[in-house]
Amino acid sequence: VSTVRDSAIIELLWSCGLRRGELVRLDVEDVNLSDGFLVVRQSKTGRPRVVPLSPSARRAVRRQIAGRESGSLLEMTSNAIRLLLQRVGVPSAHAWRRGWAVEALRNGVSEASVRSAAGWSSGAMVARYTRALSGELAVSEFHETWGNR
Repeated sequence: VSTVRDSAIIELLWSCGLRRGELVRLDVEDVNLSDGFLVVRQSKTGRPRVVPLSPSARRAVRRQIAGRESGSLLEMTSNAIRLLLQRVGVPSAHAWRRGWAVEALRNGVSEASVRSAAGWSSGAMVARYTRALSGELAVSEFHETWGNR
């Protein structure tokens, strides 16, 4: 990743589970660095939502904003982000969104919190990722019970 903006894009996609279109539409005013969240005002579902910022995403966004108080956060098109991801070997922003959801669930974030941060209106999407994860967790629990034999 070669620029401050590229770093911000990578961090926001990986640690916030944003859709590519949501990322493109973010404005500087949508970011609250002091409280560690951003507001997705223009989501796929049409409903705004609050998304927590990881410490690394906060640092990357702080560098990207660099004193600006308004305007587009990234000043980049959806297609340009797709090309950036291709360049760094990421299959798609959506693949990272799925990965973000699974990783959050794996690390103990509640299904309700994942659903809220992702902007899913029902638990169906979270349930899809939970099912995929449940087999992995079952194996892990059995191995712990057996002492990793």
